[in-house]
Amino acid sequence: MIKLNAQAVTIDAAAGDNPTRTITGVAVPYGETAIVSDGTAVRFEKGALPVEGKAPKLFMYHDSSQPVGLVTERVDTEEGMMFAARISATAAGDEALTLALDGVLDSVSVGVNPTRFSYDDEGTMIVTQAEWLELSLVPIPAFAGAEIEKVYASAENTVLASQEEPDTEPTSEPVEETKVESVQPEAVVEATTPTAPIPAQPKRKFALPTPGEYMAAMHIGGTTFANVAAAANEYMLSKQSALQAAAGDVLTTNTPGLLPVPVLGPVFEDLNYIRPVVAAVGARAMPDGGQSKTWIRPTWTTHVSVGAQSPELGGVSATTPVIASNVVTKTTLAGQVTLSVQDIDFTSPAALEIILRDLAGQYMLASDNVAADAIVAGATASGATWDVTANDPSTLISAIYTSAYNILLETNFLPDHIFVAPGVWQALGAQLDADKRPVFPYVGAAGLMGVNAMGSANVTVANTFNPFGLNLVADRNFAAGTMVVARGQAIEFYEQVRGIMSVEVPSTLGRTFSYYGYVSTFIADSTQVQSIALA
Repeated sequence: MIKLNAQAVTIDAAAGDNPTRTITGVAVPYGETAIVSDGTAVRFEKGALPVEGKAPKLFMYHDSSQPVGLVTERVDTEEGMMFAARISATAAGDEALTLALDGVLDSVSVGVNPTRFSYDDEGTMIVTQAEWLELSLVPIPAFAGAEIEKVYASAENTVLASQEEPDTEPTSEPVEETKVESVQPEAVVEATTPTAPIPAQPKRKFALPTPGEYMAAMHIGGTTFANVAAAANEYMLSKQSALQAAAGDVLTTNTPGLLPVPVLGPVFEDLNYIRPVVAAVGARAMPDGGQSKTWIRPTWTTHVSVGAQSPELGGVSATTPVIASNVVTKTTLAGQVTLSVQDIDFTSPAALEIILRDLAGQYMLASDNVAADAIVAGATASGATWDVTANDPSTLISAIYTSAYNILLETNFLPDHIFVAPGVWQALGAQLDADKRPVFPYVGAAGLMGVNAMGSANVTVANTFNPFGLNLVADRNFAAGTMVVARGQAIEFYEQVRGIMSVEVPSTLGRTFSYYGYVSTFIADSTQVQSIALA
């Protein structure tokens, strides 16, 4: 479950005379990015939260053991989800209403289970549909606009507002003491008006207050809490020496049941959810909104011809054009996971969010693998070979130029990408000339000169000195030894991400989540995709 935390806001919370115990405001502003408890960025789109169905409960601080009311109204607007919530007439509700009236709890934070979402390029979770489980009163919200706009309290409840300090003028009238309920009924927490000190009179002794008295006095505040806190401090100082003399040594080995076990989240990421190939060639939208299973991608088979006419009134060049009808089929990529409700409810950081993020990341890796496989399968052998073991850059230069020549000769285009497996990328960087200098020196920093500088040229212009200006794409999804020189426009990748699908499994108290999407690949002209063999 997503619980949103942390950015400071200010609000105008005012108590009125309307005989209700209601708060109103903005639960979630749409289109604004916030950070959840495990550090993930989240943004809600319009319509993400339901306005019907079971009403979300009102909690304190996202703590289900501190319910204080119920959300009674939900209104979906262009700017965000508006709400009204009624605070229950309980001790906890009175405390919540007091803190809201005082402006201490001036904001709200939603607790939701996302059921449909995706991730943008920056890794932000975009929530388009979610179950709204609860709304919590908090002092600091995740969204700058998630704030309480009005607090309405009945006339008889206005006593819950912050209490004024009692008059400090000396008085001879007796002052009624405030009784505080506690485990020890004989203990009394005084809330009397202080009087002027009497010379030579010993300081009045207070008995050690009970925990219940201390908490009650903290709630009351003012002089009451000051007296109780001073009494507790005085008692502890008077007993400190005796306690130190009588106490035995207590180590952490004696109190293992009291030691907290912190969990530092989020989970360390050992995979980088990137798509080098897809990022290089780009992802295109599916035709027809993705409604069909297959579709047609036309390409030239035979072009028309133009030639010189000779003699006059003689026949002119005439060639019948042929356009191929290529059938492209979609591939479905999907994965699923089933979580118990206990795993969803009890884990912190929330296992649900972490696992679903991994599910989406695995989809990204799988879709990039489809694109990488399509390049290898659709490439034309250039006939060139790079002798990696000889560490002779001349064979590398010859192989790349041969591939570029083949593309230029057949299509009048030049390549702009070179796709390699990680091992080939390593071999490229390790190439040395006869004087043991790197063939690809670093020349970016001021004052640093590369002797060879072969990596700074650009093969996309026909008169360059060498082809090492190609966009180098290293991807672990390529098989070992893969090296392909290509024009990026000849490689087409189509995608329709459908995102999360979920279903509850009541029989096992679980919930199954699936993440899926459709992809298609098409090599428009295999001549423009040339593979190089490695020896």
